[in-house]
Amino acid sequence: MNDVSRAAALLRAGELVAFPTETVYGLGADARNAQAIARIFAAKGRPADHPLIVHLPDASHLDRWAVDIPEAARRLAAAFWPGPLTLILKRHADVLDAITGGQDTVGLRVPNHPLALQLLREFGGTSGGGLAAPSANRFGHVSPTTAEHVREELGDSVALILDGGPCAVGIESTILDLSAGEPRILRPGMLDAAAIGKVLGLVPAFGGRSDAPRVSGSLEAHYAPHTSLQLVVAAELAARARRELAAGRRVAVLSSPPLDFDHENLVWRAAGADPDQFAHDLYARLRELDALACDLILVAIPPPDDAWRAVADRLRRAAAGSK
Repeated sequence: MNDVSRAAALLRAGELVAFPTETVYGLGADARNAQAIARIFAAKGRPADHPLIVHLPDASHLDRWAVDIPEAARRLAAAFWPGPLTLILKRHADVLDAITGGQDTVGLRVPNHPLALQLLREFGGTSGGGLAAPSANRFGHVSPTTAEHVREELGDSVALILDGGPCAVGIESTILDLSAGEPRILRPGMLDAAAIGKVLGLVPAFGGRSDAPRVSGSLEAHYAPHTSLQLVVAAELAARARRELAAGRRVAVLSSPPLDFDHENLVWRAAGADPDQFAHDLYARLRELDALACDLILVAIPPPDDAWRAVADRLRRAAAGSK
């Protein structure tokens, strides 16, 4: 039995399996098994009302998990699945409350990773099964982008970890709400509003209405290292680092380009100069810096344009969560 077949068998038995996607590693469980879903919440320390995203083998499975599906959802699925786009739709009556956090909506996506797709097809390709799969880490902490990150954080809570190498995108999917009229992006990702707008014929708005569904990764404090992370205007980064060092603190800096000075208590790591590379490296760099016992991590505030929106969102939530 190969690893994927073994993983599928474990999932059918109600166990947890971590697997790679193009965004981050997911902590997978049979989305139709309430006891398996409860194991996800226990392993992550996740609040019970925080909904999960269901991963599907392909778009043909949409009608098994959602109802009243708008034509826009089918066009987006055709354009971007497999890929880093989660669609929020009206839930099918058979979807467990534990998946949706008791809401009348469900988040669905088809991940763009060969190992994930192989697993999904073997697990639910004919039965219509799907995998609930939040990020494979403790709730609120930095998401994992390698199998080793999962091992370090969840260890024996996971029956099997499928190693598919580093994740290609590096941050979580764009979440688009299509459940109530006007399309709205509830969580930005590296699939941006402009690309979605080309398919929809209008650029979706950002942020939820007062009655918008709760979705993964939308809490103000999230994706956080244990070390205090502080955002600094790029032009002031070097001066801020010097002040912290002068006060006797050990400082980690994530930036591009590097600072123009060295210090025995200064640790610098490269951040990508473009948003795609920055997103790809972000969580791995934060985990690396978090392990160095520094007093704080300083990161330059990204440029204020749409290409950097998803990176800025993750950094803002990481800073809030690390205080």
